[in-house]
Amino acid sequence: MGDGIRFYSAGGWTVVGIILLVCLVVIIIPLLFLGFIGAAFARLGFSWIEAVAAILLMLLGSAINIPVWKIRREVVRIEHDGEWGADGYEPWETVISLNLGGAVIPVVIAVYLLFMSTGSIGMSMGVPVIVGVCLVAALSYVATRRVEGVGLRVPLFMPGLAALLCGLVFAGGIGLAAGVTAFVAGTIGTLLGANIANLPKVRELGVAGFSIGGAGTFGAVFIGCILSALIA
Repeated sequence: MGDGIRFYSAGGWTVVGIILLVCLVVIIIPLLFLGFIGAAFARLGFSWIEAVAAILLMLLGSAINIPVWKIRREVVRIEHDGEWGADGYEPWETVISLNLGGAVIPVVIAVYLLFMSTGSIGMSMGVPVIVGVCLVAALSYVATRRVEGVGLRVPLFMPGLAALLCGLVFAGGIGLAAGVTAFVAGTIGTLLGANIANLPKVRELGVAGFSIGGAGTFGAVFIGCILSALIA
């Protein structure tokens, strides 16, 4: 063509091949990622199938919130014309929930690992675990941002990295004790410091619902679980 632009046409089989290649990449990459994480989780004492099942349950459970109670707050009501309403106040409720994938399942796994590891490692790891949980909780509490109308936002990598260091320092280096210490500190410590300790402030955020371990926290808990498995 005179303007230097060339057009190429592809046959039907070429288009089908491209579509299949794209679908294959979309399927294989998540499977490889899941397999890598499953292999890391297996270092904590799970079989590969158990590890993959735990990861899938966490990911799928992140969409499920279990309501546990409500926080009630009286809010001043103002009419559009600037006049006070009849009673001046109206109730505002915030539903507090537990996220299945970001709170319930990780805590259950942490308690299971702690219970199972005391038999092989001994009760001496109790002190490193407690210290790790307290440190991660304190750091998570300080670093968590309280966004009005949105909720709580936890730094994505900070709790997990803090838990990783706690496992390496307090449990004497790489090994099962370090992995369990980091896992317990990264899950329970993050939930305690970032969410539970901030519950009194949720009332002032003006949100209709707040999920412990849910949006804003799930990513930090999940990454903490993965990092802890790497040093087991």
